[in-house]
Amino acid sequence: MILPDASQDAVAVADHYDELDPIYRQVWGEHVHHGLWATGHETPAEAVEALTDTVGRRLHLIPGEACIDIGCGYGSTARQLARAHGVRVTGFTLSAEQAHYASAHPFPEVDIHLRDWLANGLTDGSADAAWAIESSEHMVDKPRFFAEAHRVLSPGGRFVVCAWLAETDAGRWKVRHLLEPICREGRLPSMGTREDYEAMASAAGFELTGYEDVSHRVARTWTICARRLVKTLLVDRETRRLALGARNRIFVLSIPRLILAYRTGAMRYGIFTLSKAAENGVPPESATWMQQEPT
Repeated sequence: MILPDASQDAVAVADHYDELDPIYRQVWGEHVHHGLWATGHETPAEAVEALTDTVGRRLHLIPGEACIDIGCGYGSTARQLARAHGVRVTGFTLSAEQAHYASAHPFPEVDIHLRDWLANGLTDGSADAAWAIESSEHMVDKPRFFAEAHRVLSPGGRFVVCAWLAETDAGRWKVRHLLEPICREGRLPSMGTREDYEAMASAAGFELTGYEDVSHRVARTWTICARRLVKTLLVDRETRRLALGARNRIFVLSIPRLILAYRTGAMRYGIFTLSKAAENGVPPESATWMQQEPT
């Protein structure tokens, strides 16, 4: 697990997103996460929605199901999946600015809360499916992040986590000059490896039913962000003032680090598909397989 040399907490994470809200919406758009390219010809908007669609497919969402969006940002992912699959979504964000934006763009069956996931207040077994797209990185207590998801999901529930990951056994140079600064500048309390995540998920009671490293398919997100940011800084005085004077302006330095981290393999991007055992103790995918096998 990579730890920044200056500790980060939920207050710092919220301050980061609240203060940089205008920049995030101009540079990232309403979906505050990577794009996923399949052919390389998709527009950035199409790639961003493709990642959300991928999460929806891996969750096997069924109309009417109760879902949780952990770290929902502006609510765009929740709205997209609610629209596409007819599910009900409860989202959680630490950012007051993000929650305000979401409330100004309401959508049926989507309810966004300004609340820490680690103190979510949901009842046991109240959700059928959950996802966390690039929010686990901001969790101060990652084992509890998984434990809360397991508690809130009903038996047979599904959970997909899209995560920024550190390269397994990353060398000292990569840790010192890329991974640790990315954590510090991006307000990440820690950054785990694939093995760290799988161990924490297992300890919480989940079964890993799928994993895919899509680093090469998401990496161009950062060159696009860099171009957009430079263009915005050149033409927009207010953005330039904020980027140069904000308390969290150091995050701008992370963009070239992130580009290099992907190119050197120091940072990876993984999609985990997890399941909670059904009431009979059999994971849902295994149960389906058993039903289809001839007796």
